[in-house]
Amino acid sequence: MSDYVPPKVWTWNKSNGGQFANINRPIAGPTHDKDLPVGRHPLQLYSLGTPNGVKVTIMLEELLALGHNGAEYDAWLINIGNGDQFGSGFVAVNPNSKIPALVDRSGSTPIRVFESGAILLYLAEKFGAFVPTEASARAECLSWLFWQMGSAPYLGGGFGHFYAYAPEKIEYAIDRFAMEVKRQLDVLERRLAESEYIAGSIYTIADMAIFPWYGALAKGVLYGAAEFLSVQDYKNVHRWADAIVERSAVKRGRMVNRVYGEPSSQLHERHDASDFDTKTQDKLAAGR
Repeated sequence: MSDYVPPKVWTWNKSNGGQFANINRPIAGPTHDKDLPVGRHPLQLYSLGTPNGVKVTIMLEELLALGHNGAEYDAWLINIGNGDQFGSGFVAVNPNSKIPALVDRSGSTPIRVFESGAILLYLAEKFGAFVPTEASARAECLSWLFWQMGSAPYLGGGFGHFYAYAPEKIEYAIDRFAMEVKRQLDVLERRLAESEYIAGSIYTIADMAIFPWYGALAKGVLYGAAEFLSVQDYKNVHRWADAIVERSAVKRGRMVNRVYGEPSSQLHERHDASDFDTKTQDKLAAGR
């Protein structure tokens, strides 16, 4: 049992935070001046291939697969481990200094959009795709979209942090968040027992938001925790995740801004559809 007693007033100890100590701080705002690059497409994405970043690249690739040419985009890599998210240009797009962030330059005045759920909804409304228009179906879709936004911090910043990243294993913290993550998986399991997709019979932004977190968790990708959480028990979640992962646009979206895994699965930046065939890390390495 810990003998820690919180002080009357908290003060920042820079040595705390484990492997994230160099980028975590209790204040906002930029740490350095750095402009963001701008490519030739209407949409400029500044991101990293984390679950939150993957939501948006999946959405963009799905829109392009439907023939929405206005969804062409440049995806620029923001290396959060190096503190790129604290550059002045990025902070101007997202004052919260989190990926992903999007700038829509298709009109006379650039529009910034930050927070992954907001970006998904913005794109869905802009192109009229992947969100229902009928009131009841739309409400269901948005309810599940915001379920993800509220639930995933318990999975990532809660369970993932204390199980995989914290400098010491704290039984209480791991048990607390493991219990909550399994409850969330059971919520999805029960929903998917009665519904083909999260929001109903059609694939929507709710699936795109939830899949990179909970689909990846069920398939054993996140935190090396598949056995610990007995993810094999969630049969309906697996059925749903297996269907989504086979979508061509999902396969492409999962590659964009990815900096881990097989070199053939990493497309650090995406500026053209042909980049998937010519500029993955294995191709770049072979061309040196």
